[in-house]
Amino acid sequence: MKNYDGLRACSRKCIELETECPCTECRLWIDYPDEKNCSLISINENDSMTLREVGERLGISFARVKQIEQKALSRIRKFNIDW
Repeated sequence: MKNYDGLRACSRKCIELETECPCTECRLWIDYPDEKNCSLISINENDSMTLREVGERLGISFARVKQIEQKALSRIRKFNIDW
């Protein structure tokens, strides 16, 4: 049976073994041991987060997260991408 929680097999394994992700080369790896160093686990456990919470996990300020968010939204509007 397929899981639809959005986690990869390696993320589920880290949760099962209660260990941090050892794969620092993974594009989903974040330096946040409280959530197993995995952005997918972070999203799965917290659902929506404030800009401050996102910044804390990425090691950047909430103002920088806001700048990134605004740039992404601007690009989406520019290309008229429907959600």
